[in-house]
Amino acid sequence: MSNKKRKISINDVAKRAGVSITTVSRVINKVPTVTAANQRKVEQAVAELHYEPDANAQRLARGTNNAVGFVIPGYPGIFYSYYAVELIRGVGHACEEVQMDLIFHITNGFNDLNTGSVGGVIFADIIENRRQIDNALKVGLPCMVINNIVDDFDVNYIGIDNYRGGEIVAEYLMSLGHRHIATITGSLKTQSGDQRLKGFKHFLERHNLPLDNHYIVEGDYSRRSAREGMERLLSLEHREPPTAVFVASDDMAMEAIAVMTEKGLQAPDDISVIGFDDNPSALYGPVGLTTIRQPLFQMAEQAVRRLYDVMQGREKGLVRQILEPELVIRDSCAPFSSRDFHGDG
Repeated sequence: MSNKKRKISINDVAKRAGVSITTVSRVINKVPTVTAANQRKVEQAVAELHYEPDANAQRLARGTNNAVGFVIPGYPGIFYSYYAVELIRGVGHACEEVQMDLIFHITNGFNDLNTGSVGGVIFADIIENRRQIDNALKVGLPCMVINNIVDDFDVNYIGIDNYRGGEIVAEYLMSLGHRHIATITGSLKTQSGDQRLKGFKHFLERHNLPLDNHYIVEGDYSRRSAREGMERLLSLEHREPPTAVFVASDDMAMEAIAVMTEKGLQAPDDISVIGFDDNPSALYGPVGLTTIRQPLFQMAEQAVRRLYDVMQGREKGLVRQILEPELVIRDSCAPFSSRDFHGDG
């Protein structure tokens, strides 16, 4: 026979107090429709039995659910990604502060979400999972999207101006005198990857320096794609190798620099390299990485707090916020010199 102690239930409390289960529920959830006598009976029974109410049951009884779902795309190397880890840290920290439970869901974009278990959902970007957002909105669930500016859904979002980030990179590299400029992109299925490339390309085009298609290598935010991309750029035939490369994330940029080192090249002496994110680990590589800062942790924290306000009815309209990217200049970019390894002089 098991010696495990049986958990006291609401039925036990109702039986001990001599009242209905509904009355017990109302007392526990502080519903002001119970007589003083019955309230005393229930409180006494709770104390005698050492009854601990179920938190989820309490929330449902009050008509609220204080759990939030965090949906993040399951892309390659997710748990090695500075982007993903910072969002997870920020969401988790803010949930702790506002005392919300967190349900974490890695998605392929196609599976249905269990919307009945949460009071709100935070989506980390939108990658092939528009149906999930649409379904959540249709059942009236408060939603917040991080890192995606959404024009065709009535949904809350907090994102960064990735297009402007790409422009800033192009402007900076041109100001250093670079003309053979390449890029290794993030996944073009994501708004961030697509918009960073477009901002970068359009700025160069507007300043009469159209980007050669051979200098565009499509990646997917993984280090593997950065390695393959840099190897490809360094082995171009019938083209000048690039003197500068914009890599769509710091993780990828550090891998690109590693490839250069293996081939006896250095940043910025041979090729200038610039990333995106402002990953602190990029300070401690072979060279301090010049990058575009986006405040991922703060963005995630703010997303939770604003969604919590929506869930509590304190936000009446849509929450829509676009953050500005910021250039962080370190040591991985330098003015173009004809003495570089290309032998232009």
